[in-house]
Amino acid sequence: MRPELVDSPDFGSETDALLKVLADIPVPDVDPYQALLLDREDLPDPAIAGRPDPRVSLEDLTIELPGRTLEARVYRYSMRPRPIVLWLHGGGFIGGHLRDIENAASGIAANGNVTVVSLNYRLAPENPCPAGLHDVYETLGWIREHLDGDGRIVVGGQSAGAALAAGACLLARDEGAPLPDRQILCYPTLDLHPDADWHEWYFPTDDVPTAAVPLRADTLAGLPPTLMLAAGRDSLRPDALAYASRLKQDGVPTRLVEYADTMHAFLNFPAALSAGRHAIELIGADLRSAFSAPRP
Repeated sequence: MRPELVDSPDFGSETDALLKVLADIPVPDVDPYQALLLDREDLPDPAIAGRPDPRVSLEDLTIELPGRTLEARVYRYSMRPRPIVLWLHGGGFIGGHLRDIENAASGIAANGNVTVVSLNYRLAPENPCPAGLHDVYETLGWIREHLDGDGRIVVGGQSAGAALAAGACLLARDEGAPLPDRQILCYPTLDLHPDADWHEWYFPTDDVPTAAVPLRADTLAGLPPTLMLAAGRDSLRPDALAYASRLKQDGVPTRLVEYADTMHAFLNFPAALSAGRHAIELIGADLRSAFSAPRP
């Protein structure tokens, strides 16, 4: 499947500059788990992560699921019932927080004329696979029952969050639950990657459910229409391209967009990467088109 290519002379230079900034951040001399805990406490730098879109209202809420309570933040562009987008941060299944992606979540709400729910799902190694996957799947049901939307639901996210979104759609299909109306997958990790830092913590056993590695599903038929975003300088680019191709082959309406010469996680850094800003607007336009919403 040939992607739509989004390119700019600025993408490469902006990516190089940001990678240098990130490489210069000191690494604490502690064991890997303590380093992970410290990383989870870091607050995003607005100079690279941006700030919430001022056009939306923010509300924190708690989602009560069997045996646990999850934190979430709601971004509303309109007080009228609108489609609800469950949006999931990345972080390799072991890190990340909804505060890391406030610009993206709020920007999608504003540009898409939708309500966005950004979720803090459970993380490994404390809660390995499939804990986060079940959080996302059950939160979709919770949203249908408790939030005042217009009945249409989208699930999407970034990196590990995109993998959980894809997996939740597979679970819904296979268990006969209501499917989201659309899935938006930004540079997802969709297969086993044994060399990744997070692999052994997220997959501590060989008993891996298919929904946790969506590329290994026997068929993708019956899944929701899909918007897939890939990054040209991302080691996970093959996952995105392969999944988009399989979706299309299995009859799922699929749009594949690749951002040339930019990095994994570029949506986390919209203040530094124009590719991130463009992608937030593109996702918003895609949602407006899917739901025939007027431009904000």
